Amino acid sequence: MTAQKIPMLDLKRNYARIRQEITDAVTEVLESQAFILGPEVSAFEDDCSAYLDGARAIGCASGTDALVLALMALDVGPGDEVITTPYSFFATVSCITRLGAVPVFADVDPVTYNIDLQQVLSRLTPKTKAVLPVHLFGQMAPMEEIADELERRGVAIVEDAAQAFGSWRKIRGDIVRAGTFGAVGCYSFFPTKNLGGYGDGGMLATNDDRLADRLRKLRVHGAGTTYFHDEVGLNSRLDSLQAAILRVRLRHLEEWNEERRVIADRYRLLFAERDLLDLVHPPVELDGNYHIYHQYAPRVQDRDALEAFLEAEGIGCRVYYPLSLHRQKCFAFLGYGAGDCPVSEQLSRETLALPIFPELTADEQIRIADAIARFYRNK
Repeated sequence: MTAQKIPMLDLKRNYARIRQEITDAVTEVLESQAFILGPEVSAFEDDCSAYLDGARAIGCASGTDALVLALMALDVGPGDEVITTPYSFFATVSCITRLGAVPVFADVDPVTYNIDLQQVLSRLTPKTKAVLPVHLFGQMAPMEEIADELERRGVAIVEDAAQAFGSWRKIRGDIVRAGTFGAVGCYSFFPTKNLGGYGDGGMLATNDDRLADRLRKLRVHGAGTTYFHDEVGLNSRLDSLQAAILRVRLRHLEEWNEERRVIADRYRLLFAERDLLDLVHPPVELDGNYHIYHQYAPRVQDRDALEAFLEAEGIGCRVYYPLSLHRQKCFAFLGYGAGDCPVSEQLSRETLALPIFPELTADEQIRIADAIARFYRNK
């Protein structure tokens, strides 16, 4: 008998837990016939603002749009430089280039995979307008370590928190949620995210009233009042159906994030029991962080062969990210080459994301760990 496939992510299992709540929420929107920036969007923004400890929350059409809107609100444009990471999803860098600004890559930390803060400082120039860290895989970068120097130089922090809604870090004794530390935080509600909708959606967060007001205008073509445009913005509105769904899912987010953390702990124990820790290096949670494990991506030996083996065993896995952004063809004009960001390039060769979602069972994890042990034992 063939064992049932273990997927990387099973949205159907999650939906089954909240089916009636979702049905009720969607029905209410359908009955209202208010679909774009309606009462549900305002209510969701209020819910997020409360969750984010008072930061102003502004819904938009996607996480990519959130990044573009954040940089637009900070007047990033031609001639400006934005320092960011090469080890991330494409949108982190494309949002910079589409505004005519220049991405400047700082390599990443080999332990957390987040941007190397000392390299950020070494790349600051008079042209630097912003630093765009990514809270990768659900863990915050400790931006407070360089925040004073950035502020002294007039450089804004734009947090790419697309994978980190719900993550937090203790800073000087206070809990600071991902996306609320810098000038603007950017979130994605793509269906695979910890807080994911059933389509595209995004959000921005800021503690600056002026920026919040400008972002609200920029998402509707730069209009403060309908048909009266203060500047050229985007058509980037969160729809009411997604907001209603996300309101339901937000109520469960803390529980689901805790379940992910249990799964991450179990992986480490299973790998240790099988003497795999010299071959499989689990993610590390930085002191002071609350990691929400959007992805669970250990560094592994013989990554490509292990990936093929697990797929043949019916175990989903995926490579994030197989080619660092500084080496992508479309960014060749920036002049980076092999060896310029060696840690990112190493991670692109060694990391393998394993299944992690709240409904993943202990028996499934045992099967995954056993398969990995069998792979190395038979090499």
